Amino acid sequence: MTIEAGRGESRYWRDVWEYRELLYFLAWRDILVRYKQTVAGVAWAVLRPALTLAVFSVVFGRIARLPDGGVPYPLLVFAGLLPWQFVASSVADTAGSLVSNAGLLTKVYFPRLLAPVSAVAVSLLDGLVSLVLLAGLMAYYGRWPGAEAASLPLVALLAFALAIGAGVWLAALNVRYRDVRLLVPFLVQVGLYVSPVGFSSAVVPERFRLLYFLNPLVGIIDGFRYALLGAPAPDPRALGLSAFIALVLLTSGVAYFRHTERTFADVI
Repeated sequence: MTIEAGRGESRYWRDVWEYRELLYFLAWRDILVRYKQTVAGVAWAVLRPALTLAVFSVVFGRIARLPDGGVPYPLLVFAGLLPWQFVASSVADTAGSLVSNAGLLTKVYFPRLLAPVSAVAVSLLDGLVSLVLLAGLMAYYGRWPGAEAASLPLVALLAFALAIGAGVWLAALNVRYRDVRLLVPFLVQVGLYVSPVGFSSAVVPERFRLLYFLNPLVGIIDGFRYALLGAPAPDPRALGLSAFIALVLLTSGVAYFRHTERTFADVI
């Protein structure tokens, strides 16, 4: 391919499409690296959510006895765990995606945006495996989606936008400020407890609701539970703030990434 003056600006998005096979390659490579030399192999895609579900069910369901809103508690947790794990895993993997591909970035041209997007694609595969596990759990409890399931693509799109938006911000910042790789695990850990994974949003007092809804995962998790389990519909304020924050992060993240990516090879 011939590299022309100004090509990066005028043909960037066309290049993203033309290099889509590289996206598949990067994602497949990351999948192989993730499970290489592991005893359980790809079974970890099932074991991780299953073990987390067991811990939450015992601690919050049996010991704390948090209300489940009429939904079997393991289903409540797993339906919240699915979008949470997808976004958290995507953000964690995406933050280091450019640094881990430093050798590639400094040697060949390709749209740098493909690196963080490939990390999200790997998390998406894990999410699909967890979705199959959730379907088996729903069959066990005899609970099936109703007409509310039509809203699932919209909520999934919000989760994807949030993961990409937050991920590209952190990936670009991590190239210049390596503190980011230390900050991300802390944010993920805190986010698990301030998001409604092990509890229903109904337990949050009304006076704290608006502050609580500033966490974009609230509307997304409540939306997943509504779509898959027929749980109460998410508060419109939560869903609206989730959509707004995801959109702002996505547009600003891609803009910042595009603005700084020409310097990645120099500072990485």
